[in-house]
Amino acid sequence: MKKIYSFLINALPRPILIRLSYIFKQVAPIIYKGDNVECPVCEKSFRKFLSYGSKVASRDNVLCPYDLTLERHRLMWIYLKDHSNFFTSPKLEVLHIAPEQCFHSLFKKQENLNYLTGDLLSPIADIHFDLHSIPLEDNKFDIIFCNHVLEHVNDAHQCMTELYRVMKPGGWGIFQVPQDINRELTYEDWSITSPEEREKHFWQYDHVRLFGLDYPEWLRKAGFTVTEFIQEEHLTTEQIERFRLPKKEVLYIVSK
Repeated sequence: MKKIYSFLINALPRPILIRLSYIFKQVAPIIYKGDNVECPVCEKSFRKFLSYGSKVASRDNVLCPYDLTLERHRLMWIYLKDHSNFFTSPKLEVLHIAPEQCFHSLFKKQENLNYLTGDLLSPIADIHFDLHSIPLEDNKFDIIFCNHVLEHVNDAHQCMTELYRVMKPGGWGIFQVPQDINRELTYEDWSITSPEEREKHFWQYDHVRLFGLDYPEWLRKAGFTVTEFIQEEHLTTEQIERFRLPKKEVLYIVSK
């Protein structure tokens, strides 16, 4: 049973995994019963997490078998819960681009949020649009999330400026991206068009760039102020390992 479960998790595309998550939730606590790792989102402990990723960017022990959170989701949750006003502010206007399934239902239930989701195609999004031209008014949102999207779009700067436009003055957001911390400058090559070559160069078949250490400069050029949430300054080594957080990853918090 464990081998079958592990095979399905690694073989199926993530959108299909999400659709089948209600089945996984029934069997995961039994198959992976233990207390070596913990997901702070679903608050469940397991013997281990599952491996996940493409052939060139596979990671071991990262995917929660219950709610399918990855390292980045758990890091973002910890920031929101312990280091922001996301759960405590009386009323917040929130825009969530490409909403993650593990967050979607939780955020929808929050009474302090006026929560709007948007995406080009996602069936769980409230509205559908191209991020290069957001069909919403200026200065509308207190908080914006746009995670693992900007590596897919044709013009990342244009999309960032659109996100800046619809954010309220005093607002903030989290825009996570895959980042190669060994690369100084973001890597783009528009001659690379095949899924196979894009996976080799940009870590996934549908990525068109790989952000480097200059990623925060991209955000600043769009107008944002950028602050860094460095997990090692707020969490113990034991917590980072138990939650299986992305080592050396910096969470960039943007504000307007």
